[in-house]
Amino acid sequence: MGAEPVTVSVTTDLAIGGMTCAACVKRVEKKLGKLDGVTATVNLATGRARVSHPPQISPEELIETVEKAGYTAALPEPPRRREPDGDGEGEAQGAKQERDRLVVTTLLAVPVLVLSMAPGLQFRNWQWLCFVLAAPVAVWGAWPFHVRAVRGLRHSTATMDTLVSLGVAASFSWSVYALFLGGAGDPGMRMPFTLVPSASDGVAHIYLEAAVGVPLFVLAGRFLEARARRGTGAALRSLAQLAAKEVAVREDGSERLIPIEELSVGHVFVVRPGERVATDGEVAEGSSAVDLSLVTGETEPVEVGPGSAVVGGAVNSGGLLLVRATAVGADTQLARITRLVTEAQAGKARAQRLADSVAGVFVPVVLALAVTTLGFWLGAGADPQAAVTACVAVLVVACPCALGLATPTALMAATGRGAQLGVLVTGPQALEGLQHIDTVVLDKTGTLTSGHMSVAQVTSVPGGLGRDEVVRLAGAVEQGSEHPLGRAITAYARRESAGRRLPDVSAFSAVPGHGVLGRVEGRPVEVLAPNDELPAALADALPVAAAAARTPVLVRVDGAAEALIEVGDVVRPGSYRAVEQLRRLGVRPVLATGDQEAPAVAVASALGIDEVHARRTPEDKADLVGDLQEQGCRVAVIGDGVNDAAALAGADLGIAMGSGTDVAIGAADVTLVRGDIEALADAVRLARRTLGTIRVNLVWAFGYNLVTVPLAMVGLLNPMLAAAAMSASSLLVVGNSLRLRVWQPNPDRRHTR
Repeated sequence: MGAEPVTVSVTTDLAIGGMTCAACVKRVEKKLGKLDGVTATVNLATGRARVSHPPQISPEELIETVEKAGYTAALPEPPRRREPDGDGEGEAQGAKQERDRLVVTTLLAVPVLVLSMAPGLQFRNWQWLCFVLAAPVAVWGAWPFHVRAVRGLRHSTATMDTLVSLGVAASFSWSVYALFLGGAGDPGMRMPFTLVPSASDGVAHIYLEAAVGVPLFVLAGRFLEARARRGTGAALRSLAQLAAKEVAVREDGSERLIPIEELSVGHVFVVRPGERVATDGEVAEGSSAVDLSLVTGETEPVEVGPGSAVVGGAVNSGGLLLVRATAVGADTQLARITRLVTEAQAGKARAQRLADSVAGVFVPVVLALAVTTLGFWLGAGADPQAAVTACVAVLVVACPCALGLATPTALMAATGRGAQLGVLVTGPQALEGLQHIDTVVLDKTGTLTSGHMSVAQVTSVPGGLGRDEVVRLAGAVEQGSEHPLGRAITAYARRESAGRRLPDVSAFSAVPGHGVLGRVEGRPVEVLAPNDELPAALADALPVAAAAARTPVLVRVDGAAEALIEVGDVVRPGSYRAVEQLRRLGVRPVLATGDQEAPAVAVASALGIDEVHARRTPEDKADLVGDLQEQGCRVAVIGDGVNDAAALAGADLGIAMGSGTDVAIGAADVTLVRGDIEALADAVRLARRTLGTIRVNLVWAFGYNLVTVPLAMVGLLNPMLAAAAMSASSLLVVGNSLRLRVWQPNPDRRHTR
């Protein structure tokens, strides 16, 4: 028998135009989903659709399908250099047109509202002035709603625009009838203002205030909503603006300025104090401190020198640097961060998928309720005016906009804030996973510890040469060694000498298995494995070093023991706080490492981790995750190496250190960009706050309609107030989401900006 055919799918992003509510989202997804093998996720807040489809279905066919549904679609334009405000010309022109329409509508509508709501200001023939002012609003001001409603009618669909258009048309048409045929056109006519519709006294009431109020409030609401939604994407735009436009390249001793697009891997470019690093690279010459706060959220400047890696978008805070480019364009860390944030904002939480399903049938149900309301009132012998008013109020108040905005706005704000704090999530599923984890499996090397050898402790003999002098001499003699212990001691000595050059070593020799010796400034210096003949102060330090899984070396100067230097893979300072914060959040830490038992137990003991699994292969780690899941645990795995990739992929949630390998990052759902495990607790808190915000948004969106629609049906809601309430519901949802932009992690953290 032949093998099963492999199904290959392609992902295409589309920019969708004309969507105004969750019903539009559901319709576009449904139309695209009718194509064989196609699934689509549409985001109202971003106006984008992510479509997975077979290769034989072209993007043009997808665009045609969307257009047949009554909307516009296009492939997103390639990234272009934009002005600092981030607006393209088309976007700015569209915003200007909407603003102009709102301004003109406001100028025409306000006098109508004032005269209709203040009987004391009503003069002879006031109603005819209101009619003249209201006509342009009902036609031109509400024109976008009418156009989209007719477009939907042609495609046998109804959206929020259908409700608004019908509400405006019904209010204005009834007012025309009242003015010309119902006696409301009498020059001396006065109309009282009430919040609750009332029956007429032989003269039909006019509802021009509803005819102008509905489009005014909806246009104002959408304008403010668009500005607020733009605010949720501010973090993403700030990331995009970190990219340099030009770069100074140094070749053959000369320097020239080129566009960033022409920069290639291997080019050496100049980064002066105060400038941004143009792309990822390695320092070729110079030393300085670079500020990574805008890229990774790390507040403390990082010292770099020849051989140090630097990230594009970082700011040079000190001296002149020559950097050799190692990645350009889409391969840079900044581009990967931006791409991950963008992709995360395209997804949907489970609650939002439910809301979209409801919205898909919501508008037809509202239309049916409006017709039923009109028929019931007329059938019960009520005044036709009251029946029409109740019907219009139902049409206007029932808006599914808030449902469509509940998740996207919160997700955009949260992912942007997370990127600022150095936490990248792949989508709402990762946020949901972060919220529910109760066990986290931690790798040791490179995750809880620094991942490289460094000096952890120096114990000097009382009355001897002194700690600083011994470190300087030991670092000098170790300059000739290639052993990891020797390199760690030399690096430590250079840092401790505050930039001063270490003295030269002569007569250097290495004794395999024992250490090194040489002459420094004419004095014999030995750095060897400790022996049994040690001063008491140094002998007492040996058991401590063994318990901490550190390697001790003895420094002898002029034949006398002067100090014991302990070298090891030290625990990251943030690991202590991270483990404690995870416990406070109800998350159980488990240590799993491929390292030996002694260092694993030492690190776990230092951090207060009770469960330790040492000498674990990649397969063992994956099996451990499976065992924990069988026990009912919701497991997250955090790691940085290739050996962690299998466990990361098999866990309920995989978390990679940003300093780790591409394999680990690719298998993870969350990436801690700074490589700081303390950010994990922040990620859990942010996830819980975000999902809580989404739940509040959805409760409000559903609850608003459950309360206002019945009020409108029984005649207790004026159409104008209905329009104001409908706009306010969307603004409240967006405003609640915007609070995530200023969310702060644990107060004792200092990496927030």
